[in-house]
Amino acid sequence: MAAYGLYTHIRANKRRSIALLIGLFLLVYLLVYAGALIGEALGSIEPIDVLARSAFADTLYAAPFATAGTALWILIAYKFHQSMIDAVTGGREMTRQQAPRLYNLLENLCISRGITAPKLKVIQEDSLNAFAAGMNERQYSITVTSGLLDNLNDAQVESVLGHELTHIRNGDVRLLVIAVIIAGVISFFAELIYRLLWQGGFRWRGRDGDRRGAGMALLIALALIAIAWMLSIVIRFALSRKREYLADAGSVELTKNPDAMISALRKIEGRGELAGATSAVMEMCLDNPRQGFSNIFDTHPPIDSRVAALVQFRPSRVACAEQGNRRPARSHRATITNARDSRRTQAFPAI
Repeated sequence: MAAYGLYTHIRANKRRSIALLIGLFLLVYLLVYAGALIGEALGSIEPIDVLARSAFADTLYAAPFATAGTALWILIAYKFHQSMIDAVTGGREMTRQQAPRLYNLLENLCISRGITAPKLKVIQEDSLNAFAAGMNERQYSITVTSGLLDNLNDAQVESVLGHELTHIRNGDVRLLVIAVIIAGVISFFAELIYRLLWQGGFRWRGRDGDRRGAGMALLIALALIAIAWMLSIVIRFALSRKREYLADAGSVELTKNPDAMISALRKIEGRGELAGATSAVMEMCLDNPRQGFSNIFDTHPPIDSRVAALVQFRPSRVACAEQGNRRPARSHRATITNARDSRRTQAFPAI
């Protein structure tokens, strides 16, 4: 089965994108309820059940405003996310005259599959990395570092471009952008509530004995905020790392050169750190060298695993050479079979 154009993976990514957007609004409503619960707790001496009902009523009142704010955030991110990424990384769009080598390699790949060529951008950075961005065909772009262009040959650069094209084709780029939007919205609301709570100070009403319900409401609200924040992090890490394996294999399908993809990964390994890039940007890159918690929360599988998967997907010439010592055994078996067939022919001559 061809890795490029795995329609089941593409359909799954479309479903995940819709689910993530729905989940974003639900998490925002959860944070609004938590904020309302804090407000009721600091301004009332009622029991916890009364505070919870009042906070729910406040949430219903605030829901249209929260919905509009979240939709506006999504619209801004949809329109300007590439500009934001470029501002962080320093990426600059290149013309054919400025980067003829890069344009020729990309156009050859796009023509072979009938794909609209994305924009090309270059970061003046010594590190070796690349990433794709965009939400639709008008926005799609591939960004590479100058260090990658200087250190990789044409075949290796072509394999990197094929990797990023596969991410675009499979919908991985759109999914990652939505995940970053979710993390940004949740972090914004969580920090807003935190500042209102801690920098505004606690202002209790009522006697000391009346604070039990308010204290419980505060604990519940803080727990809800923590849950929402953790879920936004889990969403980003829950994006299957299989997407990198599929993009590697898709590059091989495009270029018909597994050795180039393998050697490119080996050259990039451990040299992909982008100075000043946020974790969200690094998660979009070909290789993310930032590690943590024994690979549990890594967004990319190890390079060794990716290389092993490529060899299994379509053995490279190097792998075939390593297995060359098995070929005489097959030839020996073929010789035995031919000799057996010859004896049978002699035993039963043609009439």
